[in-house]
Amino acid sequence: MSLIFLNLKRFDIPREKNGVNSISSPFSWGEFIIKNVQDKLSQFDDSTFVVFFPEAHIIPAVLAKNDLSPMIIGCQGVHYADTQKGGNFGAFTTGFPASAASSIGCQWTIIGHCEERRDKINLIAQGGGNDYSAVNAILNQEIKCALNAGLSVLYCIGEKQEELEISDKVLKDQLQMGLEGVNTEKIVIAYEPVWAIGPGKTLPDRSYIMEKAQYIKEITNGLPVVYGGGLKKENAAMLASIDEISGGLIALTRFSGDIGFYPDEYIEIIKAYHEK
Repeated sequence: MSLIFLNLKRFDIPREKNGVNSISSPFSWGEFIIKNVQDKLSQFDDSTFVVFFPEAHIIPAVLAKNDLSPMIIGCQGVHYADTQKGGNFGAFTTGFPASAASSIGCQWTIIGHCEERRDKINLIAQGGGNDYSAVNAILNQEIKCALNAGLSVLYCIGEKQEELEISDKVLKDQLQMGLEGVNTEKIVIAYEPVWAIGPGKTLPDRSYIMEKAQYIKEITNGLPVVYGGGLKKENAAMLASIDEISGGLIALTRFSGDIGFYPDEYIEIIKAYHEK
């Protein structure tokens, strides 16, 4: 069983608005992706395919799914609080409650992506704080809300460049604090080496990824681990050869020229992973 995740970020923004969407009108972007991908995925029987959409595209994507679609819809995060009977009915302006995500058809959410962690660190710093362990505590609340709403969670962890010498401690803190008090039956861990993400960065080699995956499994009592640093055609065979890695997170399908998401290239990446 392989677990293939696709994070579409804000790829719905058209190029004339400084985005990277070249494939469809923003109004039909989510629908376009589902319709141009779901049938082609039927050839990969023993795999789970989860796609994380920006909020505005979740409902069109859900409606575009056919009854036999292998695609599972997810959202790109949930608020750290949720609706409660006799309590808050949903007054979370700018927040996205897990109950809302579940109600409109999401089955998964991604939590702790390096972009989300960076945003929370910036907020703490803006307030003059420097205790960034609070980020893991907030993510822990998000995970609990997601699970309580029936969502499965892709929990991202990873070390930055300045944390390489204490990498294991960073990962251990993110895991232990983020998963404290959590039933982990519906949790998958994405190992995201932040120091290696971006143009011109040196990618971790096979032995490094395997070492970190083994360590994560040791800390989490064997939770599934996928590579969150960018599954692509060039590294798919290498990642598939690592027993401790169960799949990957695709962030882009085209990394140069007209970057962005392209359905045919998404299928090529998956084929490369399964042709190990």
